[in-house]
Amino acid sequence: MNLDDAKRYVLDRAKARGVAAEIVGQHVREFTARAQQGSLEQLTQAVSGGLGVRVVTGGRVGYAYTEELSRSALDWMFDEAVENASLQRGSAGFLPAGSALGHQDLLGGRLEGSPEAKIAAALGFEATLREDKRVTHVELADYTERVRNVTVASTEGADASYRRGAAGLMAYFVMQDGTSRKQGGEAHWVSDLQQLDPGRTALEFTERTARLLGARPLRTGRYPAYFEPKAFGRLLLAFSTMWSGKAVMEGKSRLAGRLGETIASPSVTLVDDPTLPDGLAARPFDAEGTPARPLTLVENGVLTAYLTNSEVARALGIGNTGHAARSYRGTLNVAPSNLYLRPGQGLRPHRGVIVTDVMGVHAGTNSITGEFSLQGFGMWVKDGEIAYPVENFAVAGDFLTLLRDITGLGASLEWEFWGAAVGAPLVAVAGLSFAGA
Repeated sequence: MNLDDAKRYVLDRAKARGVAAEIVGQHVREFTARAQQGSLEQLTQAVSGGLGVRVVTGGRVGYAYTEELSRSALDWMFDEAVENASLQRGSAGFLPAGSALGHQDLLGGRLEGSPEAKIAAALGFEATLREDKRVTHVELADYTERVRNVTVASTEGADASYRRGAAGLMAYFVMQDGTSRKQGGEAHWVSDLQQLDPGRTALEFTERTARLLGARPLRTGRYPAYFEPKAFGRLLLAFSTMWSGKAVMEGKSRLAGRLGETIASPSVTLVDDPTLPDGLAARPFDAEGTPARPLTLVENGVLTAYLTNSEVARALGIGNTGHAARSYRGTLNVAPSNLYLRPGQGLRPHRGVIVTDVMGVHAGTNSITGEFSLQGFGMWVKDGEIAYPVENFAVAGDFLTLLRDITGLGASLEWEFWGAAVGAPLVAVAGLSFAGA
């Protein structure tokens, strides 16, 4: 069966059994061209996906999935989900009422191009990386694109699908100047091939790494900090679960019970917008079929909302924001889409540390307590000018305190893509603790 046939088959079977059921189907096509020393080292074209079901019977919820769309596999999946539901203790499960939203193509022809042109992009990208004589090794230079088709349907009326895609250039390389060596790891994603410039991107990648060559150890102390967009974006994504209504419901967020309170500097406005026209994680609806809409989480420093799905919204007694997240293999959750810190009036670093990147985010952050301690890379700023690069330091603090201590924001937004898309400007913070030499 194709995905549409499989969807209808499972829902018809659920209706015949008197079981509420919800289908999430995904089909992903990937294309990757990897260049190495002027030649095509690897070409990958792959498709993946499957279909998952969530059932509710007697208020109890069960899940199962299959990557094979035969009648026997779909029967097994449905029966497995019903059996899994029978093993649960809860009795308050439900599926939200849905509607037919049709198919929405968020991609159009924006990634159309011949395989030969995309291979040429990878080769040109790698060649430009190697033009800088300080580049001693290029471990990886890829052109990659992913096109995702998502379908959601339920016995409660939901029936919708969409297609989106993104293309990116990724590189890992080593630069050396004298005895100083630095490894660069960069990625640049776009939603339209017309926005991709391999040569320019390669130059930006090497410039960002080269500025850290010859770094000096940073002395331990408390300094004003300026987070570049990439570094702040990593922090923002790591602590985004603070705004998860599910985390609030489970007592795992310090923002629980604080709607309407000032939690950040007045310059901070935090938005999640699944409807951004060029958003790398744009979607017209969530994993339950709830229509997407922009959501302001923090406005001028005041906590205004949590991310919710139908289950979380009911438990908290607040509105459903349409942020249900579920892969065909997974269970119901909550997640952001295009999450960004709204830019400000612009700023110029005067004195302190420009943090260009942070490492060890998964191990060095605690989204429940808000604490972080991360290895950092950066540059020392004195009298408004970059004096020299710095290294061998860790930056530590509390994320909510950091938000309260923001003193200025850059005027332009830059995006990173790690499943969710995260956007940030340059962020100035009054003071942070740096552990160095």
